[in-house]
Amino acid sequence: MARFIGRNFTTGLLIGIIIAIGVGIAAYAYERYDTKTLNRTVRRDAVYCGVNTGLPGFSAQDDKGNWTGFDVDFCRAIAAAIFDDPKKVKFVPLDAKERFEELGKRKIDVLARNSSWTMSRETEYYLQFAGVSYYDGQGFMTPRSGNKQSALELDGSKVCVQDETTTKLNLADYFRANNMKYEEKKFGNIDDMFKAYATGQCDVLTSDVSQLYALRLKLEKPNEHDILADVISKEPLAPVVRQKDDDWYLLVKWTLFALINAEELGINSKNIDEAMKSKKPDVMRFVGAEGDYGEWLGLEKNWAARIIRHVGNYGEIYERNVGSGSKLGIPRGLNQLWSNGGILYAPPIR
Repeated sequence: MARFIGRNFTTGLLIGIIIAIGVGIAAYAYERYDTKTLNRTVRRDAVYCGVNTGLPGFSAQDDKGNWTGFDVDFCRAIAAAIFDDPKKVKFVPLDAKERFEELGKRKIDVLARNSSWTMSRETEYYLQFAGVSYYDGQGFMTPRSGNKQSALELDGSKVCVQDETTTKLNLADYFRANNMKYEEKKFGNIDDMFKAYATGQCDVLTSDVSQLYALRLKLEKPNEHDILADVISKEPLAPVVRQKDDDWYLLVKWTLFALINAEELGINSKNIDEAMKSKKPDVMRFVGAEGDYGEWLGLEKNWAARIIRHVGNYGEIYERNVGSGSKLGIPRGLNQLWSNGGILYAPPIR
């Protein structure tokens, strides 16, 4: 009998331990995949947004601490949708190596940092990309004195590239596919890579074309450097959130779609008041005069109108930061609306 009781006690103890471990794992999973990011953001009274440490046109800080750029404006659009105040953003500058890890650790709510959407990044880091905000591709910049007209003329070059990026992998693939040789000069961050190119340690600088335009502005004589026409990869840049954070994912995704849809509907920061009075069904749904679309996201009915009033539509954001109204002057190309010859397209609000 004593042995029987002992066995029951031991079995019960083991079951209790297993249950306790299971509860602990479940609690950890809930903490890791908590979908209440919006509630936490509201309590903090700010969106924590991860951005580049300094990339003109996309995210850069002036000597007074003011942030500007394409990605910066996207973060402000999220804040406008939630708080009706685009200033309620805390910008967290992150380098390429730490950006995904810091998002996973909940140090930021969303990453808007010229990050390419790839399968491995979603699966390895348990992340979700919330839609393409900028269609980009990898290219090459060279000194004009080298008289290079094509990337196929770069055989034997010394190439500056940032380590631990898709850029490095694309570079290797391109040269191998074209039976060319090169000497790789890899650097841990953008600043070191740029300094190496600027001081002549490399013949070529490779990165996303948008980044090349931004970096060229920082050179002592920008006009003496060419960005070659060749684009060797697809680099769909997108805002990123954590997996299993579905409510927040929907909010970030539809913030992007609102920016695109507004441009297509002809709604901008200058005519938003007029749009609020429109009787067109698609415009009425957009501004919140019809339907409960904002409530489905945990927001007010006029969530999309708030975004446009404070930040503008996609076209306005593009032109003032990287397009014709900026120093970069990057042609919109693929980033034109689908109706204007590009591939920019968003699902409708209906």
